[in-house]
Amino acid sequence: MAVKIAGLKMKNPVMTASGTFGYGEEYSDYVDLNRLGGIVVKGLSLKPRQGNPPPRIMETSGGMLNAVGLQNVGVDVFIDEKLPFLRRYDVAVIANIYGESYQEYAQVASKLNRVDGVHALEINVSCPNVRKGGLSFGSDPKAAAQVTRRVKAETHLPVIVKLTPNVTDIASIALAVEKAGADAVSLINTITGMSIDLKTRTPHLKNITGGLSGPAIKPVGLRMVWQVAQKVSIPVIGIGGIMTAEDALEYMIAGATAVQIGTANFINPCASVEIIDGIRHYLHENKIKKITDIVGTLQT
Repeated sequence: MAVKIAGLKMKNPVMTASGTFGYGEEYSDYVDLNRLGGIVVKGLSLKPRQGNPPPRIMETSGGMLNAVGLQNVGVDVFIDEKLPFLRRYDVAVIANIYGESYQEYAQVASKLNRVDGVHALEINVSCPNVRKGGLSFGSDPKAAAQVTRRVKAETHLPVIVKLTPNVTDIASIALAVEKAGADAVSLINTITGMSIDLKTRTPHLKNITGGLSGPAIKPVGLRMVWQVAQKVSIPVIGIGGIMTAEDALEYMIAGATAVQIGTANFINPCASVEIIDGIRHYLHENKIKKITDIVGTLQT
């Protein structure tokens, strides 16, 4: 069941996705954190962030919309108050980071590079670049590459770039960050969507639009992982609508070395460990010796 992502060894390929598992402690009464391959903590910014005003979560057909707005405690509070708990466990801890400028990304990466207990960084490039009119860093290959270079210059940790699906050609973004030094890519982040209240003719979300996640986006995520895996030589981590072991295995056959479980955690707090058990059962039933033997084996 073991896999390796850019030098980061994990006991299995199942990670929990950023923003859906808190800082780990919130789920520790339901899940044995030692069983997970990795925990990607809630996105961290340079300063604490309150996020968007409510309502900011809306259930939809086959998923949910969220406009939480990257609320978090800030990187310093995470290091002082959240990380000590995670150090008790034998699990890879991946810090998801973001900023509104290249400098902010670099500063957060620098702070995390100096502490024990963080094993890799995941860069959220779906954030707005405030100096370019709010355009997402991840929608521009040059901007995504520049963020990657700035973070790589500040850390010795493996750097994973989390790609946005809200682009015309996701493979070109993946190639750009690979060239800039990314050690792996994870995809996809949420797809922009909205929902309307017919009685008031107003958006259900205060922010008007939000990020769509859950089973509804799995076909899109699966397609994009397959496209990217054919283009890059670095590991790919699959995300998007993974609810069962079968979903996770589809992503791996499409080319993902590992997967992240997101919205499923809200429905079933034990989803991640059930998926681990399901993958193990699949390997046993099909007499497959190691999980890496199925990665990228899609027949077309």
